[in-house]
Amino acid sequence: MIPHHLYYQLAIVGLLWLCVMLHYIWPSRGVVSPQPPMQPVPPPLKRKRSNEPKPFGGLPQRPHCALCAYEATHPELQPPQRPAPMAPTKRRPCAIDTSRHFCPHTGCDYRGWLGLGNLRANGHPSGGPWRQLYCRSCHGYFLETHGTLFHGKRLSVELIVRVLACLAEGLGIRATARVFEVDPNTVLQWLVEAAEQLQAFSCYFLCDVHVRQLQLDELYAVIRALRTGEISRENAMKRLERSRHWVWTVMDPVSKLLLVMEVGPRTVEMAQRVVHQVVRVLAPDCVPAWFSDGFKGYLPAILGHCGVWVHPDRRQDKGPWPKPRWMPCTI
Repeated sequence: MIPHHLYYQLAIVGLLWLCVMLHYIWPSRGVVSPQPPMQPVPPPLKRKRSNEPKPFGGLPQRPHCALCAYEATHPELQPPQRPAPMAPTKRRPCAIDTSRHFCPHTGCDYRGWLGLGNLRANGHPSGGPWRQLYCRSCHGYFLETHGTLFHGKRLSVELIVRVLACLAEGLGIRATARVFEVDPNTVLQWLVEAAEQLQAFSCYFLCDVHVRQLQLDELYAVIRALRTGEISRENAMKRLERSRHWVWTVMDPVSKLLLVMEVGPRTVEMAQRVVHQVVRVLAPDCVPAWFSDGFKGYLPAILGHCGVWVHPDRRQDKGPWPKPRWMPCTI
């Protein structure tokens, strides 16, 4: 039989062995276990933006135009009714054709009307080069050059035409005056009168225009100084921002027809005015393609005059219909 003290010795030896094993297995506080190397975190992938143009979603309301609102509240006066042609008199028939002239006198019923038989030729007063006309309705007299550039001019028509031709070719006012031996103020006055005549002719001639595309642009005279190096780009930008003398042009690139030319500040209101004038000379069924330099005022101006209300389709079978959107007109 095994004595009891042997069991106690075996138990003590087992405890000592267990303590030794725990000493080697248990980690020490001062010893840091080696950490596995950390893998670098890759940066998040940047989302590539699509370069494809997004379709225009339309505007919730029509862009406002001050000129359109003014014309809606102030309609144009109706033109007077055409009077009846005058019966020919028993006098000798007129040998001078007066069908291309009209009476300019205010208060005359035939004022502004052509070919109604109310005018008669009355010879050359004081032996002048221009013929005098007589109105049978208001009994008034006027020269056949009334309302033209040559009215009241003592110089020859050929001289005036040559002076204006030199100005149109780019020759300066003082240089033109020296070439033709005319006072510079006289040349300037002829230029102003010619511009007024040209503006009146453009208003009469430009109507129901059919074009396929239009180019809108605005320019300023400081660009020439920038190209020649007279001023820096920074100085030019400052002058352009505060300048009030921009030249706005709208041209048909195919026929080179200049539809509108205005001078004013580079603002949204001015863009509205220019586009409004262009739409007035276009035909009702003309929807051209508009090209510009990216000025922010052109988009609302063009959409305000060339747009329609479009009702988009519903994305779901049930639910309210989406609100209408103001979209550009299409051909």
